[in-house]
Amino acid sequence: MHLEAGSTGFINTRQAAAVRRLRVLTVNTHKGFTAFNRRFILPELREAVRSTQADIVFLQEVLGSHDRHAARYPGWPQTSQYEFLADSMWSDFAYGRNAVYPDGHHGNALLSKYPIIEHRNLDVSITGPERRGLLHCVLDVPGDQAVHAICVHLSLLESHRQQQLQLLRQLLDGLPADEPVIIAGDFNDWQQRGNRVLCQHPGLHEAFKHHHGLLARTYPARLPLLRLDRIYLRNADSHAPQILSHRPWTHLSDHLPLVVEVRL
Repeated sequence: MHLEAGSTGFINTRQAAAVRRLRVLTVNTHKGFTAFNRRFILPELREAVRSTQADIVFLQEVLGSHDRHAARYPGWPQTSQYEFLADSMWSDFAYGRNAVYPDGHHGNALLSKYPIIEHRNLDVSITGPERRGLLHCVLDVPGDQAVHAICVHLSLLESHRQQQLQLLRQLLDGLPADEPVIIAGDFNDWQQRGNRVLCQHPGLHEAFKHHHGLLARTYPARLPLLRLDRIYLRNADSHAPQILSHRPWTHLSDHLPLVVEVRL
């Protein structure tokens, strides 16, 4: 298990007015490159992410470091990609390192406008070269309640995904039954079998399925056919879920981002 976290600001949640609505964004950053790694676009991605005004951002495939890319691409950030994306807009961030290789490492990250008071990265890798994790953060949101945020990026293999989904359900079973939970990310569940598994969990609903009767098409970004990315909620209501399918998003990753308003 490897965790990295940081804070660039502080919110006194005891004195702040209660928060009842959170804007949530999830995006597979594709390590800061366009589809097929044709162009480095992390600065453009940061501006697009900032434009959503999201309170909580779930990131998948975000680089913690990469020495070769840093030497090769002009404008490569001095910090990790998740710190670069957080900038001055998201005071807190957490990172779960999943895949490690000679040049660097990548994983999942969470950016939050509210304090992250606890965080852990659960290794759900099964076998083989794929390394996967569930980044679980507990947020101190004004209103005397903890909000659990779980950033997900599951395996490309169906058999591995099914095992990882059972681990996710075990994680959910261990959380307080009355506290809000937001689960978001890239599930790679192109056959939608995983969605059937998760929707059997008491009180859990997927925002797009709940509102539109179908999961969101997010992959590939320029001609989305597969329903890979999801936002699930427990002890919270979803409102106005959107697929960000317009420019510049179609050119910033191989996945389209999802955004939803969460009502606590």
